[in-house]
Amino acid sequence: MKWTLSPDTLLLIEGQNSFLLAGRAERPFTLHIETTREELSQAVTPDDLVVVSSPEGGPLEPAIMLLDLVRKYHTPLVVLPREHPGSKRLKLVVAVSGEILTSCTIKRGTHPEQHLLCSSEGLDGIHIKGREGGVVIEELPRGITVRILPSGVIR
Repeated sequence: MKWTLSPDTLLLIEGQNSFLLAGRAERPFTLHIETTREELSQAVTPDDLVVVSSPEGGPLEPAIMLLDLVRKYHTPLVVLPREHPGSKRLKLVVAVSGEILTSCTIKRGTHPEQHLLCSSEGLDGIHIKGREGGVVIEELPRGITVRILPSGVIR
């Protein structure tokens, strides 16, 4: 199913105890991804998506802020080593790509591959694609709600 997103709207995908928040990049920019060994640079196009995952749920405002930090201010992403003890404390994780697949089998904050995003079990396997002017979602599990957040909710 496809949802149209304007520059001042976001898409909220809600499970029972977790959520994903998606927005179009809107402008081209270079995303810098910092690992312990190197800095990776990735070109982002206007129809690419910035998706924030909150595997344990929680308030929406920090997810909106994180999405804006990446989308508007081009904040670099930091990738932790797989065995890093801090990964279990990450409440929000983000991916930026034209297509993103959610997975509950990966450790939070440890994947530089931007097509893969840690999620809760209830949101596992969702395929989110940025398309001209909107978002296409495939493999949406039963019981998941999807809605567009108007600008009044976001600001």
